[in-house]
Amino acid sequence: MSLFRPPCAALLVVCLLPVAWEAAPAGATDPAASDRHPDLKRLSPTAAVWIDPPGKRVVVGGRVALADGPIEFFACPPKTKEHESVVVVDASARLVHTALLAIGLKPGSPASFDGAYRPATGDAVAVEVCWRDTEGEHCLPAQRWVRDSRTGKQLDCHWVFAGSQFWKDPSTGVEYYQADGGDLVCVSNFPTAMLDLPIASSQANEALLFEAFAERIPPRGTPVELIFTKATGQPQQRPND
Repeated sequence: MSLFRPPCAALLVVCLLPVAWEAAPAGATDPAASDRHPDLKRLSPTAAVWIDPPGKRVVVGGRVALADGPIEFFACPPKTKEHESVVVVDASARLVHTALLAIGLKPGSPASFDGAYRPATGDAVAVEVCWRDTEGEHCLPAQRWVRDSRTGKQLDCHWVFAGSQFWKDPSTGVEYYQADGGDLVCVSNFPTAMLDLPIASSQANEALLFEAFAERIPPRGTPVELIFTKATGQPQQRPND
């Protein structure tokens, strides 16, 4: 089955956060130019986010932002933290949050550093990264693109749906979804993370735990898609990847 033509899905209208339709994010690679998944439900006419209700999947388009070096994020929205994120997606974090709610995932809470450290909680989320090159189409666990800088081994746990949080500007009354600032899929713990690791992972530059797995990542700018589903078991390496 081709990644770029997933199975048909029934239409589903969702408005679980007040963001189901939005303008194209700054820096996006014109995701409205063509609908790559006409059989799925697209959550915005411009952002690259689709849901597959029967398959309980979320598909998010983007591209490789960083193929080498220390990282604090696996994925971020455009014009935010591309200098420390492997992938930049063509959507806001709040729209991806809406999509995860639409397939039944339940958010918990971000990591807390008030007194004793408490890890992020929420449903475990499997993230796959898919792309196409001259050898064909590839789909593998996103953990394969993240390396522990101390051991050289790939990341070996799933992310959890921490859910980030909203903040209201007292001077304007405007409410902001904090993960829109960049904290979409984190590998360092942030109290504003939408998806975070359920393990202690420092955000201090001199103590970053993870780096891009350079030997496994295609060149910067390569179009990719992230597939989000509810996780079962631990991430596995696929044959021939």
